[in-house]
Amino acid sequence: MSKLPVFLQMEANECGLASLAMIAAYHGHVDSLAQVRRDLPVSRKGATVRGLLAMADVLGLSARAVKLDVDELPHLQLPCILHWDMEHFVVLRAAGRRSVVIHDPAVGVRRVSMREFGRRFTGVALECEPHAAFEQRPAPRAQGLRDWFGRVPGLRRGLTQIVLLTGLLELVAVLMPFLLQWVVDDALPARGTSLLDGLVVGFALLVLIGTLLDIARGWLAVLVSMDLNLRWTARVLAHLLRLPLDFFERRHAGDIASCFGSITIVQHTFTTGFIEALVDGALVLGTLAMMTWYSPVGAALALGGVLLYALVCVLLHRPLRQASAEEIVQVARQQSHFLETLRGIQGIRLFARAEERQRGWAKLIALQTNAELRVQGLRLTHQTTHRLLFELLRVLVIWLAAHAVLSGSATLGLLFAFLAYLDQFTRRTGALIDRLLDLALLRLHVDRVGDIVQTPVEPPDPSPPAAEPDTGPPRISVHGLRYAYAFAEEPVLDGVDLEIEAGECVALTGPSGCGKTTLVKLLMGLLEPTHGEIRVDGAPLAEFGRNRLRAMAGTVMQDDVLFTGSLADNICFFDPEPDFEHMRHCAQLAALHDDIENMPMGYDTLVGEVGVGLSGGQKQRVMLARALYRRPRLLVLDEATSHLDVFAERNVNEAIRRLALTRIVVAHRPETIAMADRVIEMAHGRVVRQLRALGQVGR
Repeated sequence: MSKLPVFLQMEANECGLASLAMIAAYHGHVDSLAQVRRDLPVSRKGATVRGLLAMADVLGLSARAVKLDVDELPHLQLPCILHWDMEHFVVLRAAGRRSVVIHDPAVGVRRVSMREFGRRFTGVALECEPHAAFEQRPAPRAQGLRDWFGRVPGLRRGLTQIVLLTGLLELVAVLMPFLLQWVVDDALPARGTSLLDGLVVGFALLVLIGTLLDIARGWLAVLVSMDLNLRWTARVLAHLLRLPLDFFERRHAGDIASCFGSITIVQHTFTTGFIEALVDGALVLGTLAMMTWYSPVGAALALGGVLLYALVCVLLHRPLRQASAEEIVQVARQQSHFLETLRGIQGIRLFARAEERQRGWAKLIALQTNAELRVQGLRLTHQTTHRLLFELLRVLVIWLAAHAVLSGSATLGLLFAFLAYLDQFTRRTGALIDRLLDLALLRLHVDRVGDIVQTPVEPPDPSPPAAEPDTGPPRISVHGLRYAYAFAEEPVLDGVDLEIEAGECVALTGPSGCGKTTLVKLLMGLLEPTHGEIRVDGAPLAEFGRNRLRAMAGTVMQDDVLFTGSLADNICFFDPEPDFEHMRHCAQLAALHDDIENMPMGYDTLVGEVGVGLSGGQKQRVMLARALYRRPRLLVLDEATSHLDVFAERNVNEAIRRLALTRIVVAHRPETIAMADRVIEMAHGRVVRQLRALGQVGR
């Protein structure tokens, strides 16, 4: 049994899963939330108490739900899961007479007063304990930055050069007190101008050398930092773009952007803070040795002051970590709300909800500001303690050293030199402790980057044959297909069997929510079936290759968007070597060419973000032309003509009908359904009947 950890939720609705993962980790069964998330995915609707009970059993925990009042908290077996605010789950770690301590997956560890607890606790708790089948799992090897980002060529050489330059720069700083002592103890009493002039020249040379070293180190640090940031960011983005679709569907855009932005913080701390900590750590020992040589008593006082400062930093670390974690979460929530507002500005204006959105944002920005105030307050306490302790230490040392000078046991030059070394020692030890504190807090950002890089990418395609002949339109078959978006949840598709012949046009119909779009995503390999098999030309989809299937397919999905660029860019999807004749042909097939020709800039007409500036029907026709531009052998259309007028839809359907393609069309409108060779009607996640063109019915 170990300490109760804190797992912050990365997905929008995984508070229940994160709470359960904390309990399982407390008993030694899991090591991370990512590990549990891979085994027990949660849908976008979140988890219910019943779902958590089923998940707990899989994790080897015996869980039971209890209903209780606030005054019955002492009878709970801790830690346990609490239902919170009617829509959230937290973990109760400790309960006292005046307050309780909870681990909130949204913000971290919190101490809540009994008044607030009584207002937010719904009265439902889940007690969990290991059952007979429970087994502890050894913690996996901790992954480092190299595991995530790979080896960066030239990084070791660059860091070594920075360390050497920093060491030389600090060596110059160490020599300065010697010169000061020689001036005070030798040059001034002897009234020798030649010695004084020589020492001043020495001072000037040291200052010049130090300045040149500082410039060289700063420029080299900038180059290494920029190179590292570019490489790390590129690798994380490449990984992000290959993640499964459900990774993006379960997270807010602001959360993903926040995780991606943490790369810069990790890189900056690694390239500056880590190096400075190494150099400061080495030079602190040298400075302490010089101080001990001058005055053992003064060195002991300085060391005692530093240890006291380190103790204060240790005491501040936990609350600062908790406050920083809450700040990161609140910033991400505010950014998500802001981006959502920008995307939905038309609906906000039409429904006159601008004030409500503004109030919602103001509430989030207030929470963010409060979190930032807590962080800044703790950092101010940290800085004030640093200044107070070391200024008092300086006063004490001056008092003792002055007595030593007056008694004749020390020279005035020694006093000045010792004070200079004391300033260097306190500055470097303070910086060293601060860097170590930053490195400890860096774990917050490392975990957020880890949410991206530790998520497995889509399985790669098997090695393709040496030469792939153009086999024409593919044949697709589905056997016993079952899919649920989350563990212990009702399946969206249950026992679907389909045979789609090569060159056939199949229309999928049925009420909204019956699983048509989910089936299309499964066919294209965007989702993994819970059970069953999908075959393409007789080969399982995994063996045939998802990317190979997508390469031969043209798709128009409901949520597809256009990108900032010209109409030509969007039709060819930013093909570096576009075929303009084929592009115009595809626009003609999509009944779009005449519209484009009537625009002042034609195919060079710029399209705003997500297609601003085009009508709904024009956007759909651009996407249809984009799908046809690929010269597909499989065409998948999910409500692709729902915004077209009847005349335009008839023209588009007639043009597509003449193409030698396997077509899968999700539609409700009779005009689109009429062009199909076979209509497959779905309901409640099943195929209920199939209507053929001749009117025959197959079940």
